This record gives sequence, C-alpha cells and structure tokens, in this order.
Amino acid sequence: MKKKINRTSIGGQAVIEGVMMRGKSCMATAVRDETGQIQTEALRIKPNSKRPLWQRLVFIRGVVNFVSSLVVGMKTLMRSAEVCVSEDTEEKSKLSKWMEEHLKVSGGEIVSTVSVILGVVLALALFVFLPLLFSDMIATAAPVVNEYHRLWYHLIEGGFRLVIFILYILFTLLFPSLRETYEYHGAEHKTINCYEYGMPLTPENVKKCSRLHDRCGTTFLFIVLIISILVFALVGVPLDMLYAYAGIEGILQRVVAVLVRLLLLPVVAGISYELLKLLSYTNFFLFLPFKAPGYLLQKLTTREPDEKKIECAICAFQKVLEMDANPELPEKLFATETKLSKLMERMKKNFREQQIDESDAEWILALSLNLPRSALSEERIISRAECKRILEMFDERLTGRPLWYIYGDTEFYGYTFKVDERVLIPRPETEILVHHAVAALKEGDSVLDLCTGSGAVAVCIACEAAKDKHVTVVGTDISDPALEVARENARINKANVSFVKSDLFENVRGRYNLITANPPYVKSAEIGTLPKDVREFEPRLALDGGADGLEFYRRIAEKAPRYLARGGMLLLECGEDQAQEVVKIFQSATRCDFTMLVKDDAGIDRIVKIGF
Repeated sequence: MKKKINRTSIGGQAVIEGVMMRGKSCMATAVRDETGQIQTEALRIKPNSKRPLWQRLVFIRGVVNFVSSLVVGMKTLMRSAEVCVSEDTEEKSKLSKWMEEHLKVSGGEIVSTVSVILGVVLALALFVFLPLLFSDMIATAAPVVNEYHRLWYHLIEGGFRLVIFILYILFTLLFPSLRETYEYHGAEHKTINCYEYGMPLTPENVKKCSRLHDRCGTTFLFIVLIISILVFALVGVPLDMLYAYAGIEGILQRVVAVLVRLLLLPVVAGISYELLKLLSYTNFFLFLPFKAPGYLLQKLTTREPDEKKIECAICAFQKVLEMDANPELPEKLFATETKLSKLMERMKKNFREQQIDESDAEWILALSLNLPRSALSEERIISRAECKRILEMFDERLTGRPLWYIYGDTEFYGYTFKVDERVLIPRPETEILVHHAVAALKEGDSVLDLCTGSGAVAVCIACEAAKDKHVTVVGTDISDPALEVARENARINKANVSFVKSDLFENVRGRYNLITANPPYVKSAEIGTLPKDVREFEPRLALDGGADGLEFYRRIAEKAPRYLARGGMLLLECGEDQAQEVVKIFQSATRCDFTMLVKDDAGIDRIVKIGF
C-alpha cells in the first residue's frame, strides 16, 4: 500500500453525471451536461473553525456533520439533476406552465420537493418500519424471544436492518444509471487518494489509485448500522420493561419505539463519526478487521471510472483546493431553471462579498432579460437558456471587469455609447457638464472638447445642439485607441464631430466659444486605492492627474485663453474637494471674468465654470 503524504479533509460524493467535493471553506460540484461539457458550481460554506464551540465538541461534531452532509448532499444531488436535463426534453406540460405562471414555482423545485419527501418516506419504511415488522414476525413465531429474551429481539431487528441495507445496495446494481453513479463514486475516491499519495492530479495517475477510502460515506453508514444495533438493543431492553410497567402495547408501543429510534439517531451518528475518524487515522494491521466490512461494501458502491468521469472528479477537487487556498475567489453557479428572486439574491450576495456594487446584479438581469429594472420586483421563472446568458455576464463581472465593458455599451445623456478598455466609462455626473454646455450654446458657436475619451461629451453636445441650432464640435485626445472609439460613437449617434489627436491644445487650431474637459484628476498615489474595476480595467492614462491630481488643470489654465473666443467659457469637471483649487489655479494663471461652481446630485462641487 502506498504511503499517504498529503493528508486532506476534502471529501465528496457522487452526484448525477458528476462529483461533488467538499473542503474546509467551500464545496464544488462538477457535472457533465448533455453537450458533454463540464459545468462547475462552487459555493462557500462556513468552516468548522467558525462554528460555535459546542458544535465542535467530540460526539456533537459528528451529529452536526451528519445532518449537514445529509442536507447538503440532497441539495447537491438535486442541483446536478437540473444540470443534466436536456434542453431538447424541456417541453413543459400545461400543468408545469400553469404553476410557473401562477404559483411562480419551477418544475425543478417540484421534482426536488417530491424526491426529498419520497426519499424520507422510503428510508423510514426500509430501515425503521420494515425491521420492526420482521422482528415482530419472528417474535410471534418464537414467543420465547418476545417474552424472555428481549435483547435478542432488538439484535434480530438490527440484523434485519443490516441485511436490508446490503440488499438495497445489491438491488441498485441492477440499474445502469446507478452503476454509472458508482463509477463517479469510484472517481471521487481515486482522485482523493491520488492527491494524498502526492501524485499530480492527471487522469492517468488517478486511474492507478485505489477506489477504496477510509472516509467513505458507505463505510460510515455501515458503522452507523452496527452502532445502532448496539445502542437500540441496550436502550430497548429497559424500555420494554417500562412499556410493560406502564401498560403500553400495540400500535402505541410501535409509535413510541419509532420515536425513540429517531431520537437516538444523533447519539448513533456522534459515536459513528468518532469511530470513522479514528479508523481513518491509522493503517495499523490490527484495525484492518474493523475496516474490512466497509471496504467490502465499497467494492459494491464504487466501480472503475472512465477518463471522463475522472475528469469531473479532478475538476471538482481542484476547484476546492483553489477556493480553500484563496478566500477571495468568488462563487460560481450552475445555469439552471430558477426563480428570478432567488437568482438575484445569490448574485447580490456574491457581489457584496466581492465588494462590487449590488445594483450591477439588477442591471445584468434587466439587460439579459430585456426588462426595465422596475420589473425585476415581479417574480418569474428564469429558463435555463436565460440563466446561462445571465451567468456569463455575472461570472465576468466577478473578475472585476466593469459591467459596461462586458455589455459593450452604456447609456449617457439618453444616447448609446460603445465602451471598452480603451476608454473611461462615462459617469452620471458628467451629464451635468453636458447639460450646462448645451444651455450655453448659441447659433454658430464652436466647441472644443479636450480629453474626449469615448467622445461622450462631444457627441452629446453635437446631437443636442443639432436639434435647434448649428454648431461645430471638435474633440481631442492623446490616445489613438480612444479616438477610434470616439469616432465609432459619433457614427452610431450620427453626430457631426471632428476628432483630432492632440495632447490638450498641441494640435488644436483656431478659437472656440466653449471649451469643455473632463481631464484625468486622480492623484497618482491614489490610483492603487481605487475600486478594482477602475484601477485594473479602465485606462490609467485617463485617470492619472499627477501628484496632486491637478496637473491637467494647470496646463489647461496656461493655454486656454489663446484658444477661447472673446466672451468664451470653460466648463471643467473635477474630483471631490478639487473645485476650489481649480478656481485658484485659473484665477492666478489667467484673467477670467468670472468663476462659478455647480454641484452634482450628491451636493459635491463637480463642475467649474470659467468665463473670459
């Protein structure tokens, strides 16, 4: 047997057409969909270290983990089933459509709920009621067991429970779909073993590893059954004496017996969990007899997987390793049919954790579904195809890339503008600049827009002015890529704007009645403190305003009078707490007739008007 050099707490389970792996702080499920592609869902979970102290106590922790595993396992199984439904078979019945439209319940939720209820009923029938029934039959056939040897009665009941469990496993082997699930179970074990052996996680290396593992859920269930036989028997004998003393018999006795067994399950789970951990810590040969029954059952519940199933297991395992190692990595969701409110809540949660504006979730949904944001308050079912489109934008936004770069364009002053990493995304406060510029225009005026970027200011001025007067508009920028975007935006909006490559006034000729500018005004040292979507994606050239953020205002103040016609005006946007400094720069560098400050919607002095 190979020596394990990488001990890990990562465990998992086979799901429909895939594998789920669970680590310290996350769980990842990799499922191969009907197209043959692997879809991955990765979710954060609360680490054991952050649970209350009482939940980490010996025996109690086993109960907590047992319940958690049951709940998470069932949810994961249902999620994998939703991924595997072929889009070609998604024709819905009239009842399903009616329920989605009127009750806002998806077909997947109905199937999940019914499956859980049936699963619980089947488990109670097979492992509680049926063993009791068989034991009663034995006791009836052999009264001596019932009257004088109640300990044997309870041991016989436990023996039936164990036999039913083994027969149940053998019965599942008759179904090809479940045999395939057991292959994924084998892939899960082999992948974990491969990692613990210190081998690179490749399909070739995983194939060489054993499909048996000490921390297998099958082994745990076997231990649970053995411990339950002992616990139920030890508790059952004194309870029988109590029944006799209190005169409890018949149906009432059976009901009490079932309730007692259900109440004792946490005790059984706690003991079983500690025993499983003890056995998994050692390979000492004296413990082999205790491990052997679990290994034999694993021979039934695992099968040798093919390469595709191994790839799913490796994908899930590596995702858990990545997320456990980096708490900053965002969650990832499956594209499945779901409720609008549920999807929006999940998206907002992820954005909140990644310090991304939660309103972007609403924008993504509205844009993908072609709905106004106000309509998102109305519940509806998101189809799988719609969910896929939404999550593509959602996943890209989680990388930090700005929403409007992802979408490809944005709205500004009622016009549509193409934006990407070549230009800054126009901000709402810049619309104030446009508003005052348009209000100041007269027939025949000429306008110069410095640092034009996407061309948003220049294009809007040209389009608005063209409604009732004739003006000429020129936009300048030092960046060739930015000018490419600006020219495209002028074509899109049919705006008559001339664009010139120029470092401020360098290549500008003539005089203008109005000069507008939204120059770079962020302090160089503060670039690194900006939100990720700004500092890592928007062009630094359009952000960096020098050591104090005022470099461009000084340069504009120095030369602007040469390019302004008599009675002309400057309109400049500036950063928070910069307006007064900008006014001082112009008052000391030029002979301006007046200066005026305009506040934005947040009450911040945002626009500086300077008249000459």
